[in-house]
Amino acid sequence: MRTILITGPGGSGRTTIAAATALSAAREGIRTLLLGADRSDTLGSALGSATGPAPREAAPNLTTWRPDAAARFREDLTAFQTRAASVLDLLGAARLDAEEVTPLPGAEELSFLRALRDAALCERYDLLVVDLPPLPQALALLALAEELRRYLRRLLPPERQAARALRPVLGRLAGVPMPADWLYETAARWDVELAAVEAVLTDRNTAVRLVAEPGPAGAEAVPAARLGLALRGLRTEALIANRTLPEATPDSWLSSLLAQQRKTLADWQEQPYDVHPVPHLGRDPRGGDDLAALAVPPVNPAPAPVEWPVADRIAEDGVLVWHIPLPGAIRDELDLIRRGDELVITAGSFRRIVALPSALRRCTVAGAGLREGELRVRFAPDPDLWPTGSR
Repeated sequence: MRTILITGPGGSGRTTIAAATALSAAREGIRTLLLGADRSDTLGSALGSATGPAPREAAPNLTTWRPDAAARFREDLTAFQTRAASVLDLLGAARLDAEEVTPLPGAEELSFLRALRDAALCERYDLLVVDLPPLPQALALLALAEELRRYLRRLLPPERQAARALRPVLGRLAGVPMPADWLYETAARWDVELAAVEAVLTDRNTAVRLVAEPGPAGAEAVPAARLGLALRGLRTEALIANRTLPEATPDSWLSSLLAQQRKTLADWQEQPYDVHPVPHLGRDPRGGDDLAALAVPPVNPAPAPVEWPVADRIAEDGVLVWHIPLPGAIRDELDLIRRGDELVITAGSFRRIVALPSALRRCTVAGAGLREGELRVRFAPDPDLWPTGSR
């Protein structure tokens, strides 16, 4: 299945473009699922067909789904209380009824990620179009699975499960109950679920379409968004220049807006973006005919995956070079920290902690440079860790 993630600055028309993209694919005979994250039915307004918590057919070959995060959170909390019943009873905790539960901060994001995973793994569809929240909420959402997995591994490392037999003894010595098996089992289950979400986002068939209006606000938002997506290992497949204006007479009040749009479009087309102007219809698009009039670009059936290759330059320069694409990065806003087997990368306002490839874990950082939108980190083999025959 191909997955297209669609986002953009607030008010850019990303939901309309998501609906138009999904409908266009469906009319080409592609079995398409359109997944929405908004609480209100903005997707239904664009399509002219209501969407809801259960998948429903909006048009031939097009199914829509807008998951109910509150209901899913209640289900998860009820199940958690059941599994943790013995511990809760030991603590004298009063259990919560499903009717009194409201989603906590972050619950909606987790629920939506799980829905994205379920949708991507469904074999009924060939294409998944995801209407993500606006930037920067979308960038935080896309980072959530990886970051939570890292927290789980640090707080409840899987290796500790090997010490189950010692827990009763340690508990008596310490005088406090040790974590029960269900805690580690729950952590392992969460890790599997988050890993499945992460696999969908990093799959070679997943790409992002950015939606922005050509103008000062869009010109500022697009480079930052593209850098943030690149740091997550996500490819920007296309930039949709939404609501582009038609030609106007010189004395028209539209002439100044048109000049702004032309300048931004010219700047975007000089960058390595695949830019697709989408016309302003003079009204909010509603229904199939309006969405078809937008003429959004078709989905590319053969996407180009993002690669972070490690080049072997030991024979020539004595180093391995890790190539990390960071389009739009500025040298003065880059920072790298080696922490054990991880590399902390800061690019502008974005930060990511990535695990080093196995070969680089036996090396020391020998330097880094930024060239043509690509960060190149040099690693020198550690003589104490590098096999003699490999040098």
